[in-house]
Amino acid sequence: MIAEVKRRSPSKGWIAKDLDPAVLARDYERGGASAISVLTDEASFAGSRSDFEAVRNSTTLPLLRKDFTVCFNDIFDAAEMGASAVLLIVAALSDSELQAFYTASTDCGMDCLVEVHDENEALRALQCGARIVGINQRDLRTFKVDPERALAVRSSLPSEIVTVAESGLQSVADVELMRDAGFDAVLVGETFVRAVDTATEVRQFSSVRRHRAP
Repeated sequence: MIAEVKRRSPSKGWIAKDLDPAVLARDYERGGASAISVLTDEASFAGSRSDFEAVRNSTTLPLLRKDFTVCFNDIFDAAEMGASAVLLIVAALSDSELQAFYTASTDCGMDCLVEVHDENEALRALQCGARIVGINQRDLRTFKVDPERALAVRSSLPSEIVTVAESGLQSVADVELMRDAGFDAVLVGETFVRAVDTATEVRQFSSVRRHRAP
C-alpha cells in the first residue's frame, strides 16, 4: 500500500487545500501503509518541497517523490530531499531520457516507479531495466479511469516485475480486483485524503494481502 499526500488534481480540482502533510503521514503509517507518495508539483497538484519535508520529518516509511521528472536536476533534488524513489512517466520521456534518468536515479541510491498506460509503454519500461512498474488506470488525455486496460497491461508484464495499480481505487473491492489480477501493490491518494477516519480507511485497504506463489 502506497498512500499519497495529494492536495488537488487536474481532473477534480481541490481535494484538500488545507491538509496537514505531517498529520496525514502519521495517519498513513498508523493505518499500515508500506510507503508514502508525496506530490511536489505545484502547477497541477499544489504540491511543494515543504510538503515532502514535513512528511519526511514525521515518518520513517519510504517516500516516493512524485513529480514530473524531466531533467537530471529533478533526480538530484529528490535525492537531496531524502526520497527513497522517484517517478518516471514513460509517456513524458524519450527512450534515451528514460534510460539516463533511470540510471541516474539508481546511482543516487533511489528506486524508480516507472509509470505506464499501455502495452507499448510497458515494453519501453522493461527495456530501460525497470523493476517496479506503475500502471495508471487514468488516461492522461481524457482523465477517464479504465480498469480493463490496466488489467491488460498487467498481463503483458513478467511475473518477476513488481507492479503497482494507480488511480481510481475507491474501495476494498477495487484493491481486491487488482490483487486478483496479479498486482503487487496499489497507490491511493484521493480516497484516503477525503476519508473521515484516514487511518481506519488505510487499514481496511491494507488488509488486502497479495497472492503469493506456493
